Amino acid sequence: MTDTKAVAPGCLTGVRVLDLTQFEAGTSCTQVMAWLGADVVKVENPVGGDPGRRTGATTPHRDDPYFLNYNSNKRSLTVNLKSPRGLEIVKDLARKADVFMENFAPGAIERLGLGYDVLSKLNPGIIYGQVKGFGEGSPYENNLAFDMIAQACGGTMSITGQPEGPPAKPGTTLGDTGTGMLMLISILASLYKRKETGQGVRLGVAMQDAMLHYIRNAFAVTTKTGKPARRAGAKTIEGGNPPSNIYPCAPGGPNDYVYVYTSRANPQHWPKLLEAIGRQDLIGDKRYETSMARAERESEVDAIISEWTRKHDKYEAMRVIGAAVPAGAVRDTLELMNDPNMEERGIIQTVQHPTNGPFKMAGWPVRFNGKPSVVKPAPLLGQHSAEALKDWLGMTDEQVAALRADKII
Repeated sequence: MTDTKAVAPGCLTGVRVLDLTQFEAGTSCTQVMAWLGADVVKVENPVGGDPGRRTGATTPHRDDPYFLNYNSNKRSLTVNLKSPRGLEIVKDLARKADVFMENFAPGAIERLGLGYDVLSKLNPGIIYGQVKGFGEGSPYENNLAFDMIAQACGGTMSITGQPEGPPAKPGTTLGDTGTGMLMLISILASLYKRKETGQGVRLGVAMQDAMLHYIRNAFAVTTKTGKPARRAGAKTIEGGNPPSNIYPCAPGGPNDYVYVYTSRANPQHWPKLLEAIGRQDLIGDKRYETSMARAERESEVDAIISEWTRKHDKYEAMRVIGAAVPAGAVRDTLELMNDPNMEERGIIQTVQHPTNGPFKMAGWPVRFNGKPSVVKPAPLLGQHSAEALKDWLGMTDEQVAALRADKII
């Protein structure tokens, strides 16, 4: 059921990724490598596997959609890392790997005997990636962290929410997937560099540190004002250029809004907007003619826009206003998931999962020669144990059967 327009770009064909990640931050990073053609073998505990599989536990058990969304195109190999033989197998796999990726709790991977100092001796060319909550040398280095902790400590919550309200957690998982994408870029750059040097590298990124990458506009505000950047609700954090806000639309549902933005770099946006909503009578009105004047009468400006938007649904508002100035309907997840155009373009793809059946999910949004990457279903726990060991280590059926009998895989 994969979209027929999708392709396997094969950019990373031949790259082997040993994936010891869980939940999302490291897992989103390795998933993109799988989408781009790498052979990503996810090593999991034989009992339960990645905790993300059971985020929403059911009886009988089925892997949670949370897990399915971050592990497509991978292979699953179960190995008991507390078994000497199991640990030996993972080290053998590391000898064959181009990339090793983990995001366990601080110190956990080293206690298992799979730290960079160990694996780099076995494989000097290995690209060794680690995602942690807090950076080396941080006073919180040994603290556990999830997405929301990183967003609290990394500044994104402080600039999210209404101006007079408390901080809010952004709906996007910047702490997890946002960090994973920065690691991904660094891994790809390191693979490129390795062609020249033959040497691997240890890469580490802290989720807290990664958040600073995504709030550089807020730092610019602080540099200019000498004060913390304030929360701005739906407005731009720099402020001072109304209209730049969300406006209510018909019929008044929880997401029936349109965002309208006028750029301070283009003074023609305001008269074009007035023309689009039939308020040509206000063109040239000194009360609203400049951005400074509109900032002083922001509530009046918002009322002018809202009077028109309330009479139109958000898509009509986007069509009419968007032809004149930047505008976008506020679309919810159900609308996006069921948007035929998203499916036609392969941005949303339906995969056939062995136990969950047809499963819709978003794939990698970058297109290759106009086509999206193929999405394959996330693996069942241990689904590929035998084939991964045969492919990477050349094991025989008898050797694999012996490992199963000894409960090592």
